[in-house]
Amino acid sequence: MRRSVGSRMIKNEPTVNGRAVFLGLLTIALVIVAPIGHGWAQGAEPELITFTSGDIALKGFIWKPEGLGPFPAIVWNHGSERLPGTVNSVAPYFVSRGYIFLVPHRRGQGRSPGAYIMDQLNAAISPEERSRMLVALNEVHLQDQLAALAYLSSLPYVDQNRLVVMGASFGGIQTMLAVERRSGYRVAVNCSGAAQTWRGSPDLRARLTAAASKATIPVFFLQAENDYDLTPNRVLSEEVRKAGKSVETKTYSAFGSGAQEGHSFCWRGTNIWGPDVLQFIEANLKPG
Repeated sequence: MRRSVGSRMIKNEPTVNGRAVFLGLLTIALVIVAPIGHGWAQGAEPELITFTSGDIALKGFIWKPEGLGPFPAIVWNHGSERLPGTVNSVAPYFVSRGYIFLVPHRRGQGRSPGAYIMDQLNAAISPEERSRMLVALNEVHLQDQLAALAYLSSLPYVDQNRLVVMGASFGGIQTMLAVERRSGYRVAVNCSGAAQTWRGSPDLRARLTAAASKATIPVFFLQAENDYDLTPNRVLSEEVRKAGKSVETKTYSAFGSGAQEGHSFCWRGTNIWGPDVLQFIEANLKPG
C-alpha cells in the first residue's frame, strides 16, 4: 500500500502484525539453517584441545573440514608471539581445501603454561648466552611440537600418510628441527625461519645448517623480499638440496613497508603464497 503525503508517494510502514510474521519466519529459517552451519563447516570456529608434552598439559586449536575423513593434516608452528591464537589468517585457506590445521601452543605461549620464551631469552646476561639459549629452548619446544604431532596422529579422521609441518619465524626454526627427523611428516614449509635471529646467533646458524643437511623430507622456503634477512632461506635451502630432497625457494615482492611488515607476510599474505605452497604440498603428498 502507498499513501500520499503532499506531492510524494511513500510506502506504508510494516504493521506490528507484519513485523511479528517476519520475525517468526526469520526464526524458523535460522533454526533450520543452524545445524548445517554448526560445527566444522567452512567458517566455523576451531576447537580448543589439550595434549601432553612430558608432564605438562598444553593447549592448542584444531580446525577440521566438513566430512568424515581421513584428511591430510598440517601442524602449524607459531612464532615467538606471546599469544598465537587460532591463526585464523592462515588456517581457513587450507581447511577450505580439505586439510586439518592444528595450531599447538608451545609451553609459555598462548593458552599453555610455562615460562615465555622471549622472557627467558631477554634474561640472558650476554649475546653468547642468548645464542646458546636460542638453540636450547628451541630444542625443548621441539618436544612440544612432536607431542602435538603425536596427538594429531592419534585422531581417527587424520590420514597418517599425509602429514605436513609448517611454521613462521620461530615456527620456521621449529620446522627445520623437525625436517631432520623421521617423525611422520611428509613435507615441510618454512616461512622466514630465523630471519630475525640468524645474524646474532652462531649457535643457531650451526644447528639449523646441520638440520637442513640431514633433511628427510622436501621443503618449501618462502618470505617477502623486505623481510629482516634473506640469508637463512638461501643457506638452508641449499643444504636441503645437497641432502637430495626436493626443495623450492621463493622470495615474493615486498609486503607492506619495512622489515616487520615483510616478516608478517607469513601470516598476512596467505592468499599470495598459498597457491604455491599448496601446489608443492600436494605434489609431495602423492604416493611415491
